[in-house]
Amino acid sequence: MSGSESGKITEGLDENVQRKVEEYIEQEEGAANRLSGWTGYLITGLAVVMTLFHLYAAYDIVPTQELRPIHVGFVLLLTFLLFPIASRFRDRIRWWDVLTALIGIATIWYLLDGGEDLTDRATLPNQTDMMVGAVFILLVLEATRRTTGWIMPVVAGCFILYALFGPYLPSPWTHKGYDPDRLVGHLYMTLEGIFGTAVDVSSSLIILFTIFGAILQFSGAGKFFIDFSFSALGGKTNSTGRAIVLSSFLLGGPSGSGVATTVTIGSVAWPMMKRAGYLPAAAGGLLAAGGLGAIISPPVLGAAAFLIAEFLKISYLDVIRMAAIPTILYYFSLLVMVELDTGKYGIAGVPLGERQSLWGLTKTYGYHFTSLISIVVLMLLGFSPVLSVFWATVLAVAVSYCRRDTALVPRKLVDALAAGSVGVLGTAATCAAAGVIVGVVTLTGLGLKFSAIAIAYAGGSLVLTAVYTSLIVWIVGLAVPVTASYIICAVIAAPALIQLGVPDYAAHMFIFYYAVLSEVSPPTALSPFAAAAITGASPYTTTLQSWKYTLPAFLVPFVFVLDPLGTGLLLEMPKDGNWLQILWISISTCIGIFAYGVATQGYLFGFAKGVMRIGFGLAGTLLLFPSILDAMFGFVGPQHIEQLKIAGIVLTFALAGLQYMRRPAKAAA
Repeated sequence: MSGSESGKITEGLDENVQRKVEEYIEQEEGAANRLSGWTGYLITGLAVVMTLFHLYAAYDIVPTQELRPIHVGFVLLLTFLLFPIASRFRDRIRWWDVLTALIGIATIWYLLDGGEDLTDRATLPNQTDMMVGAVFILLVLEATRRTTGWIMPVVAGCFILYALFGPYLPSPWTHKGYDPDRLVGHLYMTLEGIFGTAVDVSSSLIILFTIFGAILQFSGAGKFFIDFSFSALGGKTNSTGRAIVLSSFLLGGPSGSGVATTVTIGSVAWPMMKRAGYLPAAAGGLLAAGGLGAIISPPVLGAAAFLIAEFLKISYLDVIRMAAIPTILYYFSLLVMVELDTGKYGIAGVPLGERQSLWGLTKTYGYHFTSLISIVVLMLLGFSPVLSVFWATVLAVAVSYCRRDTALVPRKLVDALAAGSVGVLGTAATCAAAGVIVGVVTLTGLGLKFSAIAIAYAGGSLVLTAVYTSLIVWIVGLAVPVTASYIICAVIAAPALIQLGVPDYAAHMFIFYYAVLSEVSPPTALSPFAAAAITGASPYTTTLQSWKYTLPAFLVPFVFVLDPLGTGLLLEMPKDGNWLQILWISISTCIGIFAYGVATQGYLFGFAKGVMRIGFGLAGTLLLFPSILDAMFGFVGPQHIEQLKIAGIVLTFALAGLQYMRRPAKAAA
């Protein structure tokens, strides 16, 4: 994110708070130099050229063997000029930054100039190939370190060591081992290493959606989505909480960034939440949970969603379709928790200030919806995701001129185009470093080894394998960003689930959702930490609150892989199933989320304690995890799973009715 864009997000915050918030944004997206004068113009110019190149590549055909290296070349160039080698060297380009940037360009030129001859000798590279390739790999890891920190390069380095020293490892991790020249050739000179799937998606889709998001941000669409939400829900009981959920969805959908969505909404909503009666930690938890939805919300989702389409060789529209019901369930879970908060904390509706009416706001600025809707419409009409986002970006620029205050005049347009490329640098560098990991896994067969080990530890049980997989993804996600976490676990953990009969798309969606969960888990809980900076609460207390809000929804992925009808939540027809079964699994999951929400909050019409709370937890388990009961108690049997769900529904409504009758007299009145 560029300095100007970061400034727009934190605009209106207290100076100290703004500084803290920007620190958390920088932890997610890197601490870029704040450059002015001729160096600032130079970086802006280079970023605009990068954006224009990728827009051209979206409209016309650029061969894969050229697009991916040029993309990485731009990333290395801008990263070394924008991100300092250490924080004490910030805000000024040093000679070593220029040198590393030029060396990075030289390694890309060597690759492009070598052409097919260089590719053909990937298994037996010469000494020059070996030297240039080794330097290139080091530069990729350094660029990743500058943008995202030490952890991802260290993880990639461990995988390199695994490839080199395989023969010396204990069984079952051992393999024949690979010489440095074979490894460097595979990672640098083929499309199966650094220039593999992750960089392919970064160069063709992720950057285009980042450009699209920057255009929306600079044209004022983000502000409109927030204003629309508060106008739509203003003046009602707990209108603030509901408006946060709605605005998180509207703003998060095109942004795909959890921290940016959290901060943008939090800077506007926190004063109103405070007046409504939210405690600082609870307010921060809700803001972070809403921001987290940005990563799982169509039409953009997080960067990992584009990788799902590429790994599975399916249309991105299919990924959007599969994410539709889980997204609805996620925001339904937030709404349940918000409504329970209303009674538990005595939240009241508060005046939202002088705001334009919903109709007036829509009539004035409603054109911002057109570009957002156009992405899905174009894909439904048969356009590729690349062309869909290209034309949606063109439309967003065009409709910005509907009003003078949103028009992307030349200066704003240049800033937006530059922000689009600068905003992708951290993700693109991560994708390149992840290519090292994927390349090693494919070269050594680690994915199959890991699957065999995981299944053996689980004793062949799908339930235990799913639990182990979720824990692995979660632990990996504590250390690396969502995109990297998904890539690593997609190649080493997904095969275990697939071998046990889980459809590949369900396995990848399961891993994607648990990679996202890491965003609200310390020590990388950047969204809750940013929200805590705004509300003044303890970062760790805010993180626990965000867990409270998101926990019911993050139990849902287990339904994908354990329930016989679970794929219905991904709008994939269950085996020998029909649409009524998809409706049934969706409704039963909603009720299960509600039951778990009550158990988590300990409130429904009044405080639910002891046996009542345990009862709601049991009802939620019957609805969401009947397969776990089947695994724990063999006498249950898969044929009784639907009966268990019916029992869960009956128990939920019975407990809710009992709780209603026991409600305090004031509530009854």
